[in-house]
Amino acid sequence: MRSDSVARRIWLRDFFGYLWWFYNPFGKLSVEGIYTLVHTNYLGEKGHYLNLGYWKDAATVDEACEAMAGLLAEKAELQASDHVVDVGFGFADQDLYWMRTRSPARIVGLNITRSQVELARQRVAGEGLSDRIELLAGSATSMPLPSAAFDKVLGLESAFHFDTREDFFAEALRVLRPGGRLALADVARLPRRGAWHRRFLHWYSWNFYRWKYCVPPENDDDRDSYARKLEAAGFVDVKVESIREHVFAPLHHALAANPTLLRRMHFLARLPYNLILKLDGERVYFAYDYLIATAVKPA
Repeated sequence: MRSDSVARRIWLRDFFGYLWWFYNPFGKLSVEGIYTLVHTNYLGEKGHYLNLGYWKDAATVDEACEAMAGLLAEKAELQASDHVVDVGFGFADQDLYWMRTRSPARIVGLNITRSQVELARQRVAGEGLSDRIELLAGSATSMPLPSAAFDKVLGLESAFHFDTREDFFAEALRVLRPGGRLALADVARLPRRGAWHRRFLHWYSWNFYRWKYCVPPENDDDRDSYARKLEAAGFVDVKVESIREHVFAPLHHALAANPTLLRRMHFLARLPYNLILKLDGERVYFAYDYLIATAVKPA
């Protein structure tokens, strides 16, 4: 009886949560509220990755999500001697993957969504890696970590939420050792160009997304402003590249080709996606950019 009562409360919470968030144009959730609601009801069949995936050579959602984690590790030049900070670690899929493939000395993760922290800790313990992966409930803009103690700071599709990116960049610079490296996979916007009606649609699409997914207005960055903010924070060797052609449209096409993937999502979340999938992917995501950013703390 008690488990039935808990299950009913969760069902009602999710039902009214999605009703408020997806179907009320003014409905907004906090970052923790969004990821508590989504929980593990995402598209992958094997892992709990929440990133959009790197689809250059991938055929499935799981392959694409893991490929994005692999690309970020490559850009970070992640190696066995590294002490790493992972900001916004989700359910720690990438941390477990990096341990398997790169074997860094230590990973400390920060995440403000406590339900994710709890499940991620269980998964890490189940792999016998609690001595090398430490997962903390904490903010990337106020890290409970010592200065100049880490070789790498990585963020896999999380920094667009941080209030603000500038505060996070300052904290990343602080905790990195001289010569340490920052590597991020992040969502940004494309520059607004074209006729007035196209610029208006661009503005509306981006700001609707920003409102619904709890992106602070200060994080209204395109590729150029992103690079400028990293340089202003004190980083050098700043590189910001767009990989959007391997992210948004390929994911859209994969879901359109296999709509059964949506079954993992809450039933109230499926309807908007089913409508969107009838449209061309480039038109749906014409306002969005996907960036891989790297930068170095001066030695």
